[in-house]
Amino acid sequence: MAKSSLSFVCQNCGAAYNRWQGKCDSCGEWNTLVEEDITGATTAPASLRSKRKGRQFALESLSGKSQDAPRLSSGMAELDRVTGGGFVRGSVLLVGGDPGIGKSTLLTQATSMLARAGHRAVYISGEEAVAQVRLRAERLGLADAPVQLAAETSVEDIVSTLSEGATPRLIVIDSIQTMWTDTVESAPGTVTQVRASAQALIRFAKKSGAAIILVGHVTKDGQIAGPRVVEHMVDAVLSFEGEGSQHFRILRSMKNRFGPTDEIGVFEMTGLGLREVSNPSELFLSERDLGSPGTAVFAGIEGTRPVLVELQALVAPTSLGTPRRAVVGWDPSRLSMVLAVLEAHCGVKLSGHDVYLNVAGGLRIQEPAADLAAAAALVSSLVNAPLPADAVYFGEISLSGAVRPVAQTSARLTEAAKLGFGRAVLPESARGEAGADSGLSLNTVGGLTSLVAEIAARGSPRRTADNAAVEKNATPTRFRRHEG
Repeated sequence: MAKSSLSFVCQNCGAAYNRWQGKCDSCGEWNTLVEEDITGATTAPASLRSKRKGRQFALESLSGKSQDAPRLSSGMAELDRVTGGGFVRGSVLLVGGDPGIGKSTLLTQATSMLARAGHRAVYISGEEAVAQVRLRAERLGLADAPVQLAAETSVEDIVSTLSEGATPRLIVIDSIQTMWTDTVESAPGTVTQVRASAQALIRFAKKSGAAIILVGHVTKDGQIAGPRVVEHMVDAVLSFEGEGSQHFRILRSMKNRFGPTDEIGVFEMTGLGLREVSNPSELFLSERDLGSPGTAVFAGIEGTRPVLVELQALVAPTSLGTPRRAVVGWDPSRLSMVLAVLEAHCGVKLSGHDVYLNVAGGLRIQEPAADLAAAAALVSSLVNAPLPADAVYFGEISLSGAVRPVAQTSARLTEAAKLGFGRAVLPESARGEAGADSGLSLNTVGGLTSLVAEIAARGSPRRTADNAAVEKNATPTRFRRHEG
């Protein structure tokens, strides 16, 4: 029989070691090694392993008719958008997010809508008692939905119970870190238990055809806790994002075998649960401060959806030896690159200024098309020159200072025209893709230097508290207007 084998497994990345050590060499985290029993077939002697002869299977050609996987609509348009049109039979989804962000609320609403539509929906809670889940359903006005509810953590008991009667169309496991199985000896929440429990549930989903949603905890870095192999085992990985001070939430698709990746769904948190937002651009620009220096509207693309969002910049003189660079909602490396290009090619001296950049509303931008909007906002704040209120900006900035085109130009312009914007600042090479039916006045720029000169020409001196004008030393020297 197999011999018991003890090993020290990293709870962050899943790497195994023969002895305990303070730091994991694989991921670099400290104090994450836990002793676990990894007894399995691989520890058995070769003479005792099964020598079953493999069975033959049929091989098919690439040509042939392909049928789309049957989907089940959740009743929530934003959730269906992220999943690619609904839940696929036999698929397993992993949903992660910060504690209290609204994962349980979202899944309670989804299961309730499916149950009201006549489908069998099951909600298994491993963290809360049945009474707690009922209280949430009453607060959301969903207490009358015929959702089957249970509080259980044993995977074997869950599979045995769900195998009886009609096959459930949707099963929610909240959360996978609380599940445990008899096949391994580790404690619940460890890497070995999470992996084994997820594998047992995935095997049940593929065999029965039920769609399963696994809720996963997140680490302090925002990553789903447990080994990365769990994300490779499931069919889709969804991240539920949002700031505690903001009233909206974003469901982002990180991986999807049955739909597009990087798709987003926008929800608004209300007293009666999550409300779908069909036009997120209008929500992000609802509290926009018109006429203020340092603000620019960026026309971006999230998945297949165009989204308009406001970028806010503040450039202020520093009293520190090393100026501060702070950014919220954007890649700090992109900000450093844009600042370097402004100083090297445009004569904008920022070495004596603190720079702050914020994406209004808490949205996280990942595409490089926001370079041009960020640069415009930074220069606008530096020279105290408000940007046109009816203009949108998008374009990628290269290290040479040239503005490069980005994808889906027409979709960005169409969304901007829908919200009442009248002009767009975009790369010069993208004029042919824009088309003439957008209805916007197109201002194309081939290099960042021309845009900086145009903004700096509208700059005005800043005034102190006693209404005395200060020297306009923020305007780059090469762009100052000579006073005769």
